[in-house]
Amino acid sequence: MTIEEKVLLLAMRKREPDEGLKEILLMLENNRVFTFKEGKRLVKKLKEAGYFHEGELTLKGEAAAAAAEEEFTLR
Repeated sequence: MTIEEKVLLLAMRKREPDEGLKEILLMLENNRVFTFKEGKRLVKKLKEAGYFHEGELTLKGEAAAAAAEEEFTLR
C-alpha cells in the first residue's frame, strides 16, 4: 500500500462527522498530497480492494487506517 493510500484512509478515519469524501479529497489536494483526480483514482482502487463501501470505511479499511496511524506516530 502506498503512502498516499494510507494517508487517505487515515484522513477518512479522522474526518469530522459532517465531512464527506469529496471534502477529504479537496483537503488532501490543498495540502499537496495528490491531485483531486489522483485521489478519485485511489478511492476507486481502495473500493475495489474492499477498504470503502458507500463512502465509509469497512472493517478492513478501519484496520488499515489504524495501522497507518500507528506507523505515522512519532515516538
